Amino acid sequence: MSSMYKVGDAEFEAEVIGSDCLTLVDFGAEWCGPCKKLHPVMNELAADYDGKIKVVEVDVGVSPQSAMKFGVTSVPQLLFFKNGIVRETVVGLLPRSKIEEKIDKYLAE
Repeated sequence: MSSMYKVGDAEFEAEVIGSDCLTLVDFGAEWCGPCKKLHPVMNELAADYDGKIKVVEVDVGVSPQSAMKFGVTSVPQLLFFKNGIVRETVVGLLPRSKIEEKIDKYLAE
């Protein structure tokens, strides 16, 4: 069973841009209440889609370069990467079912 793991500025290029599968990046922060609510959902999704997608967490306070590079100005913010390209950006807390719809859409492509 896989879970979401943390990626910093140093690993972002290799882990996200260089990924050969759909990668869901959760940009958040320790002080963010909605981020704390989203975190367990992201871990569940990582486990449920193990082997199909990669789910990573980026703390904007620890890894500001990655956040700036992709225009993250509000958290939580989810970025869906496929083939190293941002396919979609979602700002704010989204229900699990809506995130799953987006994942399934990109997996079906």
